[in-house]
Amino acid sequence: MTAPDKKSATLSDGVVDWLTTSTRDERFIDNIFAEMCIRLQQAGIPLARSTLHVLIQHPQWLGARFMWSDGMREAEISRVDYDVRERSEYIGSPANEMFEGATEVRENLERDPSLGRKHALYDEMRAKGLTDYVAWPLYHTLGKRHLVTFATDRPGGFDDTHVAGLKNILPVLALVSEIRIKNRLARTLLETYVGSHAGELILAGATRRGTGTTVRAAIMICDLREFTKISDNWPRDDVIDLLNDYFDAMSEPIARHGGEILKFIGDGLLAIFPLSEPNACANLLHAVTEARQAMIALNARNNGTGRAPLNYGIGVHVGDVMYGNIGSSTRLDFTVIGPAVNMASRLEALTKQLGKTVLLSRDFADLVGGQFDLERVGEHGVRGFSEPIELFAYRG
Repeated sequence: MTAPDKKSATLSDGVVDWLTTSTRDERFIDNIFAEMCIRLQQAGIPLARSTLHVLIQHPQWLGARFMWSDGMREAEISRVDYDVRERSEYIGSPANEMFEGATEVRENLERDPSLGRKHALYDEMRAKGLTDYVAWPLYHTLGKRHLVTFATDRPGGFDDTHVAGLKNILPVLALVSEIRIKNRLARTLLETYVGSHAGELILAGATRRGTGTTVRAAIMICDLREFTKISDNWPRDDVIDLLNDYFDAMSEPIARHGGEILKFIGDGLLAIFPLSEPNACANLLHAVTEARQAMIALNARNNGTGRAPLNYGIGVHVGDVMYGNIGSSTRLDFTVIGPAVNMASRLEALTKQLGKTVLLSRDFADLVGGQFDLERVGEHGVRGFSEPIELFAYRG
């Protein structure tokens, strides 16, 4: 019986072994990718430039590009917008060809440019002295295709042994990159839907129903005024655009100042600023100030299109909250509950009754001292609480 032929050795066999056995403790694909390129050079493949293009599921970005060139110890990372496929940088590019089904793109950069493919990318590489370029799809499970490219400045370009070595790493690079991309995807989805801090806790194993921790925090609840009327009278797409613009105006300052949005509730949001940060309460009011300015700018833009101005109310309190998993046996919500959350919600409801945009409890006001100009609005009964609460308004 004749034994099967052994797989031919290639220049990259050692790099394949390294990818397979020595990268398990490296969390980020960009670090693995840069090290891989350096090792390919050391193995005798004259690599001068390489890129890895991956599609990701992110609310803002279609994908990411990792770029390495000779002399770099780390890969350069750039994000790719969703509308990239409508731009000249994409149309006619190797990524475009791969998206259309190509299984290889090879371009001799030494020949007369008029005889080759026409794209600014090739002109850019020629200007940098590169002589040869090859791109292949990187296949992940369930039919997902990404892209990896290699270029050299060697006179005459890559030879057959170089190309064989590069092709040799593709299956293992696909496996290694898929693991890291899916890990990053899980983290991104959790950050998108439950927030960065809650996402970290869930990834660390905080998934059991009923488990949680007590956190002392400033709580902020915001709600859009007259949203029912707006949603009943505006076209659906306009309502979605309006909500997204409103949440951008509110959310970006909250994130910028260290707050975490735990959930969007229809036209409202719930955010906390943990008091483990010494300036948490001041940070919350700085966020409110910037959100107010963003809403003024949004209303000015909406006024130019004939839309009515958007009004909102914010209730703020401080106290201990239970932060953890609540829900059914198969569907959980990672959120905060407790009397302090209820108080913030009641204060938000009072903003309309008292004609104030932002209402703060006395407990919260005491923690910011004289740092902000607060208006005392007296003691008021709050539904669900037996004693009247002293309230303050903040204009921002």
